[in-house]
Amino acid sequence: MLAVVEKKGDGYIATYNRPLNHSVEKVWATLTKNDKLQKWMSNLEVVDLRKGGTIKFNMNDGTGNSFDISILDFEEQSYLQYEWGEGWVQFDLSPKDDGCLLVLKEYIPCLSDHTPKDLSGWHVCLVMFSAVLEGQYMDFPRGEWEKWYEKYVKLLNQL
Repeated sequence: MLAVVEKKGDGYIATYNRPLNHSVEKVWATLTKNDKLQKWMSNLEVVDLRKGGTIKFNMNDGTGNSFDISILDFEEQSYLQYEWGEGWVQFDLSPKDDGCLLVLKEYIPCLSDHTPKDLSGWHVCLVMFSAVLEGQYMDFPRGEWEKWYEKYVKLLNQL
């Protein structure tokens, strides 16, 4: 399911809705516990999980280079928002009878050639996220990313 991308004020919001057959607690742990987080987003490392805290973005290119990302908003078991490039990304969790709803929103200040790469990256990371919830690990599926990249290019060309 493609993200919905909408013009909002001075930028854009991309929204991914993912109903999951897992508890809020399990999904939250997969978002915030480094041993699980790094199985679906290997660049990220939670350093200080709180509003105003830090997530480290590791380049994973052999140089050891990294930079800090600020946590902009946070409520345990409910939502996590942090800087992402010039914008931000937010994960919201809502309990449902059969699990929970994960809503990922990315604020994009302006569209660029990089935007469809980023959107397809989040799309594939959510596939990997679901696999981790099922107790499976997968390498980043480059072919899947390329397929979704083409779809996001078409979607953004319509805006």
